[in-house]
Order: sequence, then structure tokens, then C-alpha cells
Amino acid sequence: MNGSRRQTPQEVAAALRGRIGAGDLQPGDRLPTQAELAEEFGVERGAVREALRILHAEQLLTNVSKGSPPRVAEVPPPREWPQPAMLGLAPRLTEAFSAPHVSIDAACLTARTLMLAVGEPVRLIHEGRIRPESIDVRILLPSRAIALAFPVPVEGRSEDDPVHQRWLVQRNAQGYVLRHNLRALRSSHGIDVRVTFRALPFTPPVKLYLLNGAEALIAYYMIARREEAVESGVTLDMYDTLGTESLLFSFAKGAGERDTAFVEQSQKWFDALWETITTDLTLS
Repeated sequence: MNGSRRQTPQEVAAALRGRIGAGDLQPGDRLPTQAELAEEFGVERGAVREALRILHAEQLLTNVSKGSPPRVAEVPPPREWPQPAMLGLAPRLTEAFSAPHVSIDAACLTARTLMLAVGEPVRLIHEGRIRPESIDVRILLPSRAIALAFPVPVEGRSEDDPVHQRWLVQRNAQGYVLRHNLRALRSSHGIDVRVTFRALPFTPPVKLYLLNGAEALIAYYMIARREEAVESGVTLDMYDTLGTESLLFSFAKGAGERDTAFVEQSQKWFDALWETITTDLTLS
């Protein structure tokens, strides 16, 4: 997704998951070898093995622990909604990017899920399989100046809150990578791309994605206590979200009065926030 940095196992898993969801990898197909995948994604084999374990846990792959490359599961898990956010967003984005004029609105705690999921439609654009004329992405993220409801230290906030600083670094880095990967389509394919961020004055309790004004995808942020070791050797004990594992619910215009009303009201809610109480956000 970005040649200037090493991809994580989660990003490798997201790319392969997107290929399975798009049908590029069919049930029964054998994946490339770990060495080939490591070379393709520019990662160590350990990262590839971890990515394969993630997909095996999602029942998308079989024979992961055996000597030969794994295969796509013959009977993939049902695609009925709701789905885990990481599994459900990529194929919906791919379909949205097949339109001539793409509009994506998102309100979330960080851009991580969107950053990973957009890799699949970007790949298809590079392969010449889809070719939108314009892409307009608007993203609402919490302001750096507010006291977040989560993530927060279990022992309470301090004046120099390392949990908040960790979130801020992730918010900025993931937003930057997302913007870079989309803006690169301007020079490579001549696509009119706009990516804009604004800052929310509150912590969003849900993540919301609006695709071409026709579909709304929503997931609740699930809060759990967990520990994470940081580079300084300190272990952060915090209440944090399980964002990529949250179930994503889909509502589409034309799928009944309830769904249509939900999409329309969600779009009005987003537009109202964008135009009123949010402020300019600079990734730094």
C-alpha cells in the first residue's frame, strides 16, 4: 500500500481477504508460497505466516499448518450481514469504486479499517479493472484537543497521557497513508481525487461509512481492557476498542423503507456535523 514502510500482518491479511472477497481467489485455489507473498508485500515470512493464521481463523483458508501453500476454503463463511468490519468493508468499497464518481464519507476513531480496506479497490485500479473518474473522500476523526472517552488508561488519565499520544500517532499515521495512497491515483491514472479531514469535538461511539450516498455501514465500538507493550518498554494497561472485529451492519437505499430512511438520515447527520461543529484537521 505504501512502498516507504513495512506492511503489517493485518495489512497483508486485508489484501488477501480483499482478493478472496472480490473473487480473484476462488474456493479451492492455492495461494502463492510464503516466500512469494513475502516478496510481493515486502515483508518477512513471519508476517506472512501471521497473516495466513488470521485468515485461517476467519475460515477463509484451509491447510495453513501443512507444508504446501494453503487453499481458499471450499465452503467460505456465509456473507450474510452483519460481518466483522475488516471482512465486510473491502468488498463494499470495491463495488463503490466501480462507479464513475465515488464518494466515501466516514466517521470513526481512526482511519485504520478504511486504510486497510481501500487497498483492494486501489489495486484493481492499478490493474485497469476499474477506472473511476473522480474520488471524493471525507473523514471525521476526533480532535486531538479533546479528552477521549476511549482509549484511556485503566488507572485514569495523567497530564502526559501515553495512551492518548499512542492514539494520536495512529490517527495521524493511518490518515496520512490513506490520503497518500488515494492521492497517488492522480499522477498514476489521472483520477480527480480529493481527501479531506475534519475534527470531531467528541468521541464517536460507532464507526460509520457512507458509500456513494446509497449505502450506510455502521459498527459499534466494542470496549475491552487490554495491555500493549510500547517501544520504550512500558506496558500500557488501557480500555481500548476492538474496531476491526466489530460487526458491520449494512443498510442500502432501495432495500425497503427502513433501510432507505437510515441511509438518508445517516447522510444528513454526517453532513450536518461536517458543516457545523467540526473544525479543520491537519495530520501532523
